[in-house]
Amino acid sequence: MEFVTNKTLEKLKYDLVRDGLISYEDIERANELALSQNVNIGHILIKSGLITETNLLKFLEGKLHIPYVDLKDYTLDKRCLSYISFNDAQKYKIIPLFKIENVLTVAMADPLDLFAIDKIVEKTGCDIEPVVSAESSILNKIEEYYKSDSSVGEINIEETASSFDWQEELHNDVLSDEHIQILIRAILKQAILNNVHEMFFEHVPGGLSVNFRMNSQIQNMGQIPSVLVVSFISKLKTLSNLDAAVCELPQLGKLIFKVDEIILTASISAFPTINGERISLKIYKPPKKLDKTGLTPAQINTLMSELEKPGIVLVCGSSLSGKTHIIYSILSEIANSNKNIMTIESIAKYKLDNVNQCELNENIGFNMDKAMRFIEFQSPDLIYFEGITSKSALDYFSELVFKDKVLITELLADNMADLNKKLSYEDFAMFKPVISCIIFVHNAQSIEVFGKSEIQRFTSIV
Repeated sequence: MEFVTNKTLEKLKYDLVRDGLISYEDIERANELALSQNVNIGHILIKSGLITETNLLKFLEGKLHIPYVDLKDYTLDKRCLSYISFNDAQKYKIIPLFKIENVLTVAMADPLDLFAIDKIVEKTGCDIEPVVSAESSILNKIEEYYKSDSSVGEINIEETASSFDWQEELHNDVLSDEHIQILIRAILKQAILNNVHEMFFEHVPGGLSVNFRMNSQIQNMGQIPSVLVVSFISKLKTLSNLDAAVCELPQLGKLIFKVDEIILTASISAFPTINGERISLKIYKPPKKLDKTGLTPAQINTLMSELEKPGIVLVCGSSLSGKTHIIYSILSEIANSNKNIMTIESIAKYKLDNVNQCELNENIGFNMDKAMRFIEFQSPDLIYFEGITSKSALDYFSELVFKDKVLITELLADNMADLNKKLSYEDFAMFKPVISCIIFVHNAQSIEVFGKSEIQRFTSIV
């Protein structure tokens, strides 16, 4: 159990020795284990039975003169959740408890993380009063409260697409933060009602156009007037954990919202153009059980059989066909297989239990090239890497098959002929022979699965 980060314990670990709570030899051994296992030293201390969680937190309380709060039966002030986004709460292991005047009291796993405190002060405009709590308790509270109180509020689907128009919210003349959030919620509701999974916001004369991709065509759904544009973009970026003050550089974030008690995730991309930032948003539905995705029992058996052997499972289909949804369902299905399953993704759409998900971050130089250089040190059994980005990536992941790895990736292809054409390119020369299974997602109602023997037999496919 990791419950307090190294910034705090690294500063105070030898105080444990001076206070007679742990021997110097035990601290050194715990430190070595923490470094070798790449885990928190607190995790080692507790797991080894060298100190109890309660005693360690009480020790920190005394040394830091920061109150310790047991969150187990604590009731948070839900009104304070809007001050800290779901993404920031998870990232910094922090959750707001209550606010008195301009002082926001927050529970932190690492109260000496000044960077996190500065970020929260900057975003909230409040003074921050930290208390120390167990990381596991904070994460449980984040799961409990943010899942039941999404960042943009509950979206109830009662109307039909024909009877609902998001533009009715524009008639509200109150230019407030709450109004902007209601406007965002209305646009998302319109998208769900229209079964739309991708939308764009583009600067046009007089405002910001709202565009939905419907049946592969982009359809204009109205316009946000100029007076609301700055506030709208700023709020949308803030809810997605993007820097609202930055508009000259591309940014990638994640928006979480709730529709009829179902938590949905949307990836949001802000990209600078000469007309202003273009915002792209893609909505992802939660993964289903494999037998609920449209796959037949025979197809599932074929897939599961191929996943037991080294090779590449290639999931193909057109844009927005549901490739990622199928992949997440596969990962969910095999997550309890006692294997080390890892992912390399631009955005983790949903948190999967027993899967080590990794998000790329170009802002700090953590790109696909760096991920490829280091992921083997984690000894993965199965890797999902999002999309095929370069020939070097194709060759690298192909080589992993010869090291007994199973890989899952996706490839954009409009139909089987398009797939056949793309796989005939020279860049796929090393990749193609190690494909063990092809899943072609035509749409939610039509999915084909080809095992290794069928791929070899149907030379028109590969």
